[in-house]
Amino acid sequence: MVESRRGLLLINTGSGKGKTTAALGTAMRAAGNGMKVLVLQFLKGSWHYGELDAAEFFGGNLVIRQMGRGFVKVGGAETDPEDVRMVEHAWEEAHAAIDSGEWDMVILDEINYAIGYKMLDPVKVADALRNRPEMVHVILTGRNAHPLLVEMADTVTEMKEVKHAYQKGILAQKGIEF
Repeated sequence: MVESRRGLLLINTGSGKGKTTAALGTAMRAAGNGMKVLVLQFLKGSWHYGELDAAEFFGGNLVIRQMGRGFVKVGGAETDPEDVRMVEHAWEEAHAAIDSGEWDMVILDEINYAIGYKMLDPVKVADALRNRPEMVHVILTGRNAHPLLVEMADTVTEMKEVKHAYQKGILAQKGIEF
C-alpha cells in the first residue's frame, strides 16, 4: 500500500438518522485540531439548531451557514423557483469556498437532496469536486447520494434506520434532533 495524504471526499447517506450529525462531529474534530471548517446547509434555514450555537465555541474555525428556507416542496408539486435559486446560490458559494484555499474542510449538508430533487446538476458538482485543491476535505450529506458521486468518493457511509422514536409518536427532542 502506498501512503499518501490528500483531501478526502466523504458521503453520509441513507434513510437513517445521523448524516448531518456525523458530518458535524467530523467538523468539530477538525476544528479542534486547528483546521478551518465551513458547513453550508443547502436546504436548512428556517429553524434554529443547537449546532449553530455550538459552532460559536470554535470561533472562526467552524462556520455554519444556512442557505435555504427550510423544507422544500417535492413530489406532486412543482419545486418553488425561489428554492432552486437558493440552491444555485448555495452551490456557487460552495464551489468558491472549496476553491478558495481558505477552508481545510467544506461540508455540503443536504446537497444530496438538492441533487436528487433535480435542483442541482450532479455532473457540475462532480467536476468541481474532482478539480478541487489537493488538501481540501469535502463531506456530502443527505439521502440517496447520486451514483456518480458515490463512485468518486473515498468513503461512503450509509445510515440505516432500524427504529425511530417518531414511529411511537415521540416528537423531535431538543438536543437530539435539533
